[in-house]
Amino acid sequence: MKKFKQFVFIIILFTAVTATAQVGIGTITPNSKAALDITSTTQGLLPPRMDSTARNAIATPPAGLIIYNTSIKAFQCYNGTAWYSTVHFIGENYGGGIVFYVYDNGQHGLIAATADQSTGIQWYNGSYPVTNAVRDGISAGIFNTERIISNQGAGAYAAQICANYQGGNYGDWYLPSKYELNLLYFQKTVVGGFTYSYYWSSSEYDGYDAWVQGFFNGNQYNNNKDNTFYVRAVRAF
Repeated sequence: MKKFKQFVFIIILFTAVTATAQVGIGTITPNSKAALDITSTTQGLLPPRMDSTARNAIATPPAGLIIYNTSIKAFQCYNGTAWYSTVHFIGENYGGGIVFYVYDNGQHGLIAATADQSTGIQWYNGSYPVTNAVRDGISAGIFNTERIISNQGAGAYAAQICANYQGGNYGDWYLPSKYELNLLYFQKTVVGGFTYSYYWSSSEYDGYDAWVQGFFNGNQYNNNKDNTFYVRAVRAF
């Protein structure tokens, strides 16, 4: 009986010691700073995978809980208040607006304001000189907006009201280029708040016309700068 009690004590002592030691998988010398050290050149670590609905059903998640969200195709961690992602994704509420385009594996992209900055405003400030705001593509609207304002001066017109917008306390909003506006059109439902009308881009067609896009059909047209159309500001990150 005495030997049995000693055996049980040894088992309990051994369990207590191993419970505080490092655990190694694929290694017999786990890093002393790691509670769990996994070593492999052929396999990876596979966390729980679930969509946003299943994630939201987790009751009172602890801070630090990590999952792979199949809805956004990214890892997410709970910080004690909300879930955040290691990458940015379309539809994310971020940077003062809604993300509508991402690249570089979600590290960079474009954000749209959550509401229109105008329901009817002119592209020009009363004069028709060529502004040379002709760049197109990602972030081209930044250059175009600056060129328009430099040429047209202070006033109330499409590029100026976008530059003056400070949603989320950010001061780098601009009127999207023709290309960026088309990307925004494709995500109009995700971003929300759009009217089925025409929206100005910052891309100039010539001295009298600039490019607009119909958010009811997706088509782009050149239109006289003195016409009044809707405006939605964007910013890059």
